[in-house]
Amino acid sequence: MAINSTSLPEPAPSWFTPKRLLVVFCVINMVNYVDRGAIASNGVNGSPRSCTESGVCSDGSGIQGDFDLTNFRDGVISSAFMVGLLIASPIFASLAKSINPFRLIGVGLSVWTLAAAGCGVSVDFWSITICRMLVGVGEASFISLAAPFIDDNAPVTQRTAWLGIFYMCIPTGVALGYVYGGWVGTSFGWRYAFFGEAILMLPFAILGFTMKPLQMKGMSNDKNTPGSLTEEFSDYTSKKPFSYGSFTSNQLYRFWQDIKDLLLEKIYVVNVLGYIAYNFVIGAYSYWGPKAGYSIYHMNNADILFGGITIVGGIVGTLGGSLILDRMNSTIPNAFKLLSAATFFGAVFCFSAFCFKSLYVFIVLFLIGEILVFATQGPVNFVCLHTVKPSLRPLSMAMSTVSIHIFGDVPSAPLVGILQDKVDNWRISALVLTSILFLAAGIWFIGIFLHGVDRYSEDSEHPSTTVVEQSDVTPLLENKVVDDATAASAQL
Repeated sequence: MAINSTSLPEPAPSWFTPKRLLVVFCVINMVNYVDRGAIASNGVNGSPRSCTESGVCSDGSGIQGDFDLTNFRDGVISSAFMVGLLIASPIFASLAKSINPFRLIGVGLSVWTLAAAGCGVSVDFWSITICRMLVGVGEASFISLAAPFIDDNAPVTQRTAWLGIFYMCIPTGVALGYVYGGWVGTSFGWRYAFFGEAILMLPFAILGFTMKPLQMKGMSNDKNTPGSLTEEFSDYTSKKPFSYGSFTSNQLYRFWQDIKDLLLEKIYVVNVLGYIAYNFVIGAYSYWGPKAGYSIYHMNNADILFGGITIVGGIVGTLGGSLILDRMNSTIPNAFKLLSAATFFGAVFCFSAFCFKSLYVFIVLFLIGEILVFATQGPVNFVCLHTVKPSLRPLSMAMSTVSIHIFGDVPSAPLVGILQDKVDNWRISALVLTSILFLAAGIWFIGIFLHGVDRYSEDSEHPSTTVVEQSDVTPLLENKVVDDATAASAQL
């Protein structure tokens, strides 16, 4: 007896549509960066213990005061998450080829939640440093996989805008973290700021395990897909004797081949190099900004003021830059033109801001500079996603994230701390730091003249997997009723 599949009703669309996916990812991203802003705020980070010439000593406040940290050790805490990020990012990106990425995000966010709570109960420098490392593990699962999901499901003419909305949550989250950390740290104590973050992230960690799995372009979770991790593991275990060493060696070889493919993409490499120089400055701004502002301009509300500037600059700049690229036509050369121009003029305004002694002149110039600098967020990630084949997108985002942290904001925080310990002048330290933005603009300027092809539409490395293009109204997930019915009729 045959079943006429044409008579079956249309499959009901899933609740989890592309726009809802974007909202969920934006909230997760914002909570992640609220943590970055909170640990840098004066309310959580605090001030070191000190003694005057007359012998009067202060116990300090916050993390720095409780654990008696130097500026260098304080900078190390801000960068410790990089250890977990460095180790976990390539692992999560590689596993995404054979394990559903949404489940991997659930695992990572669970680790993040536990690590944030651990920061709240830490007892010394080493315990909080270890917890910050584990926070990096959680971030690794999310940052490398969220952007490809968004890029897959955004309307074709609005891809950069959707990426811009997602990355807008970075400066917004950091800014809210300044305010949140300053208020909670001052009112309840710095440990409660971390407890609050863990509570905020917990529902999303649970969502990763309970929500219907999502598929990503260029990836396959089909157990029968040739070359998948599941099939390959089955092949190895069927052999006698089975060698875990041989299996692991094979997986490492495939990972190394993917890394070599990335390094051969000149446009990708140039883009990441510019991003490293850019993030060196932005990372140090986000960590030392409130303290520098307090010292140079004697701001009593440095956390709130820097938070406000970052929110306005981040929202206007990130959305503006993304919309401009979409209006220009989202191509790789156009992205580099926007990256180099926005960064150069942003550097001019930020550098000029620190040259003035007037607080009001500083606020105006620095805000304009921040708007221009944050205009790069959508375009730089658009280039990362579209210069590699679809199956390498998670790894390209992972290695980009690892690179900008390990060579960018990770060393910048302690290095600026060392510079400040030497010169003891926050204005000089800020000017030296800001000048590195000109280097980033120069590197991205080179990218304009490199020949490149948008590889988004290249076939997946798994030809048997069908990729469905998303439209403005098509839900992200659809029930496979018709396909199942067809298979059943064939069997009958």
